[in-house]
Amino acid sequence: MTTLRERYDPKANGLGLLRLTLALSVLVAHAWPLGLGRPNPGQGLTRGQTDLGTLAVDGFFVLSGFLVAASARRGGALRFAWHRFLRIFPGLWVCLAATALAAAVTGHAGGLGFVRGNAFGAVHQWGIGTLFLDTPYGRLVQGSVANGSLWSLVYELLCYTGLTVLIAAGLPRRAPWAVPALAAVAYLVIVVDAWRNPTTPQYRGGLGPFPLWGYVDLQLACYLGFLFLLGASAQLYAHRVPLTWPIAAAAGLVLVASLVYGGFFVAGYPAFAYLMLYAACAVPPRLHTIGREHDYSYGIYIYAFPVQQAVAHLGGAAWGLVPYVALCVPAVLLVAAGSWHLVERPALALKHRAFPARHLTLAR
Repeated sequence: MTTLRERYDPKANGLGLLRLTLALSVLVAHAWPLGLGRPNPGQGLTRGQTDLGTLAVDGFFVLSGFLVAASARRGGALRFAWHRFLRIFPGLWVCLAATALAAAVTGHAGGLGFVRGNAFGAVHQWGIGTLFLDTPYGRLVQGSVANGSLWSLVYELLCYTGLTVLIAAGLPRRAPWAVPALAAVAYLVIVVDAWRNPTTPQYRGGLGPFPLWGYVDLQLACYLGFLFLLGASAQLYAHRVPLTWPIAAAAGLVLVASLVYGGFFVAGYPAFAYLMLYAACAVPPRLHTIGREHDYSYGIYIYAFPVQQAVAHLGGAAWGLVPYVALCVPAVLLVAAGSWHLVERPALALKHRAFPARHLTLAR
C-alpha cells in the first residue's frame, strides 16, 4: 500500500497552494461579519460545530504540525525555536506597528498599548480607541477590534513551545512515539467531550498563567494542539501512514457526515487532517510552485482583518458581499506581498545563522 513517505516530496508538493487557500478562506469567511455584520458561514449547516473560518484555522494547525516536525528531527531545540521566532514575530511586529500608525494618523489614540499588549503573540488589547467602531463588525460587537485574527497565534506558539521541549529532550529522534502518544491524550479529552455532547466541546477554563501570555483557553489548546500533533505524527511516521484515494474518499464521507449529523471533533478532525495531507500530495505538479518561493499566506492571515475593516469603514461593503470581497482580496494580497518581500523573507534569511555546536546537538 502506498504510504505518505512515498507520495510526499518535500520539494514538490501542494502545501503552498493549501496554505494560500486556507488564508483566503479565512478572509472570505470574515467578509460576513466584517462587511455585513453577520456570523461566519457554516454554523447553521454544521449544527453550530464549526464554520468556514474556523475550519481553515484547523487546517493551518494540521499543516503546521506536519511541516515543523520535519525540522524538529534535523536540529537542536534552540535552532528550532529561532526558526519559529523568525517566522512569526518580525511579521507580527510590523503588522502591529503599521496598524497602530494608521490609527494614529486617523486620530485614534491607544496604538502604543495595542503594540505592547499584543507583541508577544497573545492578544491583550483588541482595539485602538474608537477605531472601526462605525463598521458593521464594530456595531455588532459594540467595540473596537483592530485585528481579530490574531487570537490563534498564541496557540500556535504554545504548540511550538511544547515541541521545543520535546526536541530538547531528544524525543523526536530517540522516541518519536511520544508525539502520537500526546496526540492520543488530547484525543481522549475530545472523545470524553463528544460522549457528553457530540456538537459542543466542554469549556475547561484557562491554562496558565504563562509568562508574557497570561492564560489561554484550555479547551482550544487541547483541540488545536491535537490537530497540530496529528500533523506532526504523520510527518514522524510517514512511512506507516497509508495514502490512497479510497481512504481519502472514506475520510471525505466521514467529514461530511460529522459536520451534518454531529461528532465533528471526534470523527471529523482525524478525517479532515487526513484530507489535508492527501491534498498536499495530490495537487497537480504544475501547481507545486505556488507558495514555494513566495509564501504570502501568513501575511494574508495577519493583515486581512484590519484591511477588511478599513475597506468596510470606507464604505466598500455597501454594495454587497461579492463586491466587498472583490475589493478586499487584491488589497490584502498587495499588503501581504509587501510583508513577505520586505519583512518576512529578509527575517527568514537569518535562519541559517550559525549556532555554537553544542546548541545543535541538544536533541541528539
